[in-house]
Amino acid sequence: MNGETTYQVPQGPLRLAGPVVRPAPGTLPLRGDLAHIALAGKYLAAHYVIPLRRKLAGQGAALHLAPREDSEIAMTLDGGTQVEVLDVVGKWIWGCLGPQGPSGYILADCLLAAE
Repeated sequence: MNGETTYQVPQGPLRLAGPVVRPAPGTLPLRGDLAHIALAGKYLAAHYVIPLRRKLAGQGAALHLAPREDSEIAMTLDGGTQVEVLDVVGKWIWGCLGPQGPSGYILADCLLAAE
């Protein structure tokens, strides 16, 4: 695992046609400012990100809906789980398990160092 992904970057112009239903928080890796590259052409975001793959350390981590320790926990992830890092927000990362989610915030110190 070298931190690179194998998602294909869309070619040519991207466009959306018709209304798009916004997914619930914690589902798809989509925020108003950025989204997972696999969602390009399906959802509108200011930026699309090619994620970096990282693994959770042995203790695992909580997947929060906001970058605060008192925020709602969407789920608990086991140590060794591979996550896709999309953004770093202070001591938090925003990421997902894949382009179909779930997504949320994890304390950055719960990730293993890049290999």
